[in-house]
Amino acid sequence: MRSPSPAAWIRRALPTRRRAVATAAVAVLLVGAVVWAVRPQGPDVRTSSAMLTVRSGPTGDEPVDLDTTLYLPADASDGNKVPAVLLAHGFGGTKESVRSDAEEFAGRGYAVLTWTARGFGRSGGQIHLDDPDHEVRDAERLLDWLAARPEIRTDAAGDPAVGVVGGSYGGGLALLLAARDQRVDAIVPMITWNDLSRAFLPESTGKDATQGVFKSGWAGLFFGGGGSVGTGPAGISGATGAQPEGAPESAGPPSPGPGGGPGTGPGAAPARAADPSCGRFAADVCAAYLRIATTGRADQAAVDLLRRSSPAGVLDRIKAPTLLVQGEADTLFPLTEADANARGIAANGTPVRVAWFTGGHDGGEGPQTDSDRVKFLTVQWLDHYVKGEGDAPGDDFTWSRIAGFDALDRGLVATGYRTTDYPGTAGTGRRDVVVAGPPQPVANPPAGNPAAISSVPFAGELSSLLGGVAGDIPGQHARFESAPLPDAVDVVGAPTVRIRAASATGEAVLFVKLYDVDPNGAATLPNGLVAPVRLTGLPREIDAAQPVTVTLPGIVRRIEAGHRLRVVVATSDQAYATPVEPAVHTVALADGVVGLPTVDGEPIPTAAVVWRWVLAGLLAAIVVGLVVVVAVARRRNRRQDTSIHPAYAGTPLAVRELRKEYADGFVAVSNVDFDVHPGQVVGLLGPNGAGKTTTLRVLMGLTQPTAGEIYVFGHRLVPGSPVLSRIGALVEGPGFLPHLSGLDNLKAYWRATGRPWADAHFDEALEIAGLGDSVHRRTKNYSHGMRQRLAIAQAMLGLPELLVLDEPTDGLDPPQIAEMRRVLQRYATDGRAVLVSSHLLAEVEQTCTHAVVVNKGRIVASGPVEDIVGESPSVLFEVSDPAAARTLLDGLDGVRVLPDTDGQLVVDTNGTARSEVVAELVRAGIGVDRVVPRRRLEDAFLALVGENSRGSGDR
Repeated sequence: MRSPSPAAWIRRALPTRRRAVATAAVAVLLVGAVVWAVRPQGPDVRTSSAMLTVRSGPTGDEPVDLDTTLYLPADASDGNKVPAVLLAHGFGGTKESVRSDAEEFAGRGYAVLTWTARGFGRSGGQIHLDDPDHEVRDAERLLDWLAARPEIRTDAAGDPAVGVVGGSYGGGLALLLAARDQRVDAIVPMITWNDLSRAFLPESTGKDATQGVFKSGWAGLFFGGGGSVGTGPAGISGATGAQPEGAPESAGPPSPGPGGGPGTGPGAAPARAADPSCGRFAADVCAAYLRIATTGRADQAAVDLLRRSSPAGVLDRIKAPTLLVQGEADTLFPLTEADANARGIAANGTPVRVAWFTGGHDGGEGPQTDSDRVKFLTVQWLDHYVKGEGDAPGDDFTWSRIAGFDALDRGLVATGYRTTDYPGTAGTGRRDVVVAGPPQPVANPPAGNPAAISSVPFAGELSSLLGGVAGDIPGQHARFESAPLPDAVDVVGAPTVRIRAASATGEAVLFVKLYDVDPNGAATLPNGLVAPVRLTGLPREIDAAQPVTVTLPGIVRRIEAGHRLRVVVATSDQAYATPVEPAVHTVALADGVVGLPTVDGEPIPTAAVVWRWVLAGLLAAIVVGLVVVVAVARRRNRRQDTSIHPAYAGTPLAVRELRKEYADGFVAVSNVDFDVHPGQVVGLLGPNGAGKTTTLRVLMGLTQPTAGEIYVFGHRLVPGSPVLSRIGALVEGPGFLPHLSGLDNLKAYWRATGRPWADAHFDEALEIAGLGDSVHRRTKNYSHGMRQRLAIAQAMLGLPELLVLDEPTDGLDPPQIAEMRRVLQRYATDGRAVLVSSHLLAEVEQTCTHAVVVNKGRIVASGPVEDIVGESPSVLFEVSDPAAARTLLDGLDGVRVLPDTDGQLVVDTNGTARSEVVAELVRAGIGVDRVVPRRRLEDAFLALVGENSRGSGDR
């Protein structure tokens, strides 16, 4: 069906002056869209690369070549000095890993120095894990080099105006450099650590790292690869996810150093270490890893080495304002690492701001809305503290959680929140949820195999993806479960639970997890996070066990109403090293309560949301204006009529002199006049373009007639008329939500009508439609016929007194068509009536009591089907040679052999006596076995509208 163009509709609805206003509003929107599309881009950036030789090491005189690139705004010069950003990459990456971030910073007016850390890529030296004497001192020498550049703004001689940004390995460097070198003006460490020993040897009851459970999955990935595995940078774009090492640079001699100054090295790619077990790691780092990986336990020397590369011991020396960005999807460096950094830095009076986002080592950048928020916070922080522009950012705490899918691009959307005071991982409120279950035995598998899978590096909550198949191993875990929650809980922070354990071995390594279980039983482990614990001094019997408080990793998650909490205590986990000796432990909950931290905050509007609201507001204003103008114009001609025409009070439908003409002059319906009475099934027939669907659209208020009236039980039909509630309709095909069952779709439709629930008559409608148990299946699994029958059931909800259906048998197979026929006949009882439009004339003949035949916008016949069929002049001849008979009869004047008659010889005699036709056949030697009057609706229809009759295209 064709509808008028928007321009034509506006022309008809608006007077000239109002039309000009509407056109101007549309023009403003179009101009705004064009301006937005062609808005100027950021300034050009120029780059220069070099191998810089710096001197560091314990004595400060060990040379190492660093592969560097300097990004400068196009207008930076000796006369226009700019502030700087030292941009560090993640573990296993190179300077190429942060190229896009560097370009964006430079486009914002910063000089950006990137470099490949020692031990990686083309840089020389060995990996010391951000050791203060090596990687940190390397960065100090880079600050010296920046201070000597003519384009760099300085705070004093040798002191560049500089901020340090980095993610993961680069974030740790930012913290350690700020503690060592007071020239740093601001830092933005992302997804990084506080205590490297605790990060790789966590213990969730508060024990020292020497008692920690070795995070073998992550450690093996880093050390086993010898530094070849990359983790993504965390720069201005918030790109904190894991990614491969940057693409190698082209071979050949390096380009001259920035400015061609001194300190430019030869640039030869460094040779790999001879010991394959160490790769490019320094010998002491490699030895510590090999000891831990072999025994699964850390000695004090190994812990001390890891703490040498940890900000935990030097936080009180950090004077640079610090923005800490930490990922919620991070099994490597969870939220507690940023929490410890924040508390240690703030204790010395240094400005600190904390932001949690939905990405991390396991979650990448998170949704675009979250990436944009991190970008804004980073730029705001540096602009104020390094560039000296803008108001102080403050110390608000911000966090985010996944809110759903974007309606435009179907990508994930994160909603950000903020609150004035940083609550830490304990939250500002607490919700206690009771979980229950008896003490349960759990087995530690020999050699830790098979092991449960909760996460793997970069993969996050793998057990959720696998649907629990490779999650917790039977016999190796205990479950404790809550009742369904009466209302939703927004968890922000680290939940706590108290457990008890007993073992004949006297000790146990356990993994505590908190699942979100939906009403269908699907369990989700948020971001694959687990709490490893090592318990010692355990009694043999559980009754003698003392309670131990376990602090689970921090999460941000909404536990919906009706969901349950499940606490799982397991003996194995693929990501950790566990005891190799088999054993059986007993575990129980101490008090049966899980403490959920909560934080009250206000949502943060994103730029996308703001612009969409602005655009939606403009469009809404235009639409409202048009609606008001059209309503005023129509009010002059039509008013709500609550009176009842006495002649039609008992008639379900009376159509009087209906006419529909479009703005371009096309007349879809010129003069249609018919009735539908109680108990009737009326078929509306006509060729394509005759005006059938237009008539139905007018009837349902989907378009307005040019002239004429429609009465439903005596009420004149106008848009919004209350009498429409007495009509059920299926016009222009069914539409259902695919993820809902048939019954749920019907319930959702009925709720949308706002009518009382008791008036729905679900059972009666479903019985008439005959869907059976299929009504409980999701509609995405329905066949076309089932969807049609569900649409019929939807139209029948409330048992409306008039049912209007457009092609209800479209796409159905013969058995389904026969069933639909019975459905319609059953419905037209108890005073109800049906109006059905269909092109299947045989079905109309068997289903309908009455028919209305429309051709070229006019009624050419109406009345009982028997009366219309009775006018047919067709005759069926059974002959000995049908082919010869067809040839003969085609040559007789006034006699027409009808086509498409399934091989039968059906003849329209057009007044010629049947005896004369028989005589002609006999004279030709063709035997005539039987002559039967052919009374079919199809014959009558063809006689009424003509075999080649067509409309001009129904609208």
